[in-house]
Amino acid sequence: MLSKNDIELLESRDHDKRTFLRFDTHGYAKLQNRKGCCVFYDADKGACRVYADRPQGCHIYPVVHSEEEGTMVDSLCPMKTTVTDAEMTRKGKEVTRLLKTIDREAKERTRRASRGP
Repeated sequence: MLSKNDIELLESRDHDKRTFLRFDTHGYAKLQNRKGCCVFYDADKGACRVYADRPQGCHIYPVVHSEEEGTMVDSLCPMKTTVTDAEMTRKGKEVTRLLKTIDREAKERTRRASRGP
């Protein structure tokens, strides 16, 4: 998921939001995927094309939030065993703050959309 700041940063680096952004039915901004990968992933190079300007969630990764398990390390990440306890604590707080921001922004989008033009 993307915050308003993530979107603005990517746009400021000349990325057209029509190529990387989609909204779900609940107003959440999300990165588009292509062939099962992030739209910014360069499969030929095996690297992120926007690494220096990547979204906050990508900075925090592989620490993620699961509705069932809470804050955790993504078991699919090949670097999952490198996350220290200190990093887990720090990134856990960051993911919680980020999700609160994203939730607030999604609610505001749906409120604006329900009011109409």
